[in-house]
Amino acid sequence: MKKALLLFSFSLAIMICHAQGPAVTSWLQNTTETGSYYMEGNSTAMDNEILYNCQKVEYSTDFVYVTTKGIPAYPTGPFLDGNPSQASDQDAIYKMPLLPVENTGNAIATNPGNIGVFINGVSLFDYRDGVAWNPNTGALCGGPGNPTCPGGPAAQQDWNRDAIPAEMAGFDCSKAHPAMGNYHHHQNPSAFKLDLDVVSDICNLYDADGLYAIDATQHSPLIGFAYDGFPIYGAYGNKNADGTGGIVRIQSSYQLKNITTRPNGPDVDLVVTAGGPNGGMQTLSLGYFREDYEYVAHPGEEDYLDEHNGRFCVTPEYPNGTYAYFATVDENWNSAYPYVVGPTFYGEAEDRKVNNINETTTVYDGTTSLSKIEFEQINITIFPNPTADLIAIQINDLADEDFQVELFDMNGKLVKQSQINKGSTIAYFDTETMYGGTYVVKISSEQYSTSKKVVITK
Repeated sequence: MKKALLLFSFSLAIMICHAQGPAVTSWLQNTTETGSYYMEGNSTAMDNEILYNCQKVEYSTDFVYVTTKGIPAYPTGPFLDGNPSQASDQDAIYKMPLLPVENTGNAIATNPGNIGVFINGVSLFDYRDGVAWNPNTGALCGGPGNPTCPGGPAAQQDWNRDAIPAEMAGFDCSKAHPAMGNYHHHQNPSAFKLDLDVVSDICNLYDADGLYAIDATQHSPLIGFAYDGFPIYGAYGNKNADGTGGIVRIQSSYQLKNITTRPNGPDVDLVVTAGGPNGGMQTLSLGYFREDYEYVAHPGEEDYLDEHNGRFCVTPEYPNGTYAYFATVDENWNSAYPYVVGPTFYGEAEDRKVNNINETTTVYDGTTSLSKIEFEQINITIFPNPTADLIAIQINDLADEDFQVELFDMNGKLVKQSQINKGSTIAYFDTETMYGGTYVVKISSEQYSTSKKVVITK
């Protein structure tokens, strides 16, 4: 009897430990605060009256169920390419496996639409935008206002358009946009303004920050899960798969082909009328289509990823190792193909959206506060310092707790206050109308706080 009880207790402990793993505990939860959005021409974000992040996380022996409206804590929009949509309530439930498994059969291709979900409940799409090249008409097909593709959907064509270069004008500051209201990222979810080479000026007027800020000195956070259940990390990790070798940029193994013509496709650098919501003239340079890339293996170089854009490795959340995808960027932190997952999954993938939950589950409340040690280890940057007109307070770790940010003068008077919400990374203070001198920025979690001095010059 004692042996049976011991075995039961051991099995229960394994089940609890397994259930309380990263696939359950990583989601950002919120049931009270609502998101915001920009309208073109108005630099003040407006309340969209939709709860942001995830509203409920529950788990069974085999699955975690995440209920979310698909809205981030950071402002969305505007989408300056004629996209008529705004980010809207998706009322989604995702059913993700707690024990994802490798697919040992034929590779499962990613598809247009959802292929994963970020920990704030926002959708992940693959590289494509549903537009392709029509060799019969010599024009792009498949998008709104464009000719019908021969032989079926755009995804079946030889030259499929890459959303990152083609839809650049329609991405907001956080590198995302909606499709019929479904707000989604195709790429690394960090704001354009945080890249080393800023390729979009959308943040100048419509400021936002994105899910996390890239930090080249530490392992990037776990930012989501693909539809095969395997985790997705940001752009940096350990050089070696065993967790050694220092922190490096984890690199895609895809590169542009050395070609000057596209068989049965458009000429390289052909200028065409794009049509659809993007409109205008576009140059079909190398990288405009998915088929412009080829996979090149890098044997022995563990910081290069496989054909699925992942690798088996040790991570902070998985000390015993896991297969993991990485949101790849180049040396300037600009998005690098295939961006997150793809063009095929590593594991057994399927549509993870469900209409309801048909088994007994346990609710994970996710309300555990940061410990003092965890708070002290948070990497906080205040810049520029000294400053004349603006202070930015950036948390370089992905915030899984709300932070209050306050600005005091040297007499202890509160001058300004703001907040960094779960799923955001930055708060700002406009100091243009303030007197010059030394001030104190105080950053507080639910239980702990830290203060840093900043100098305002006039």
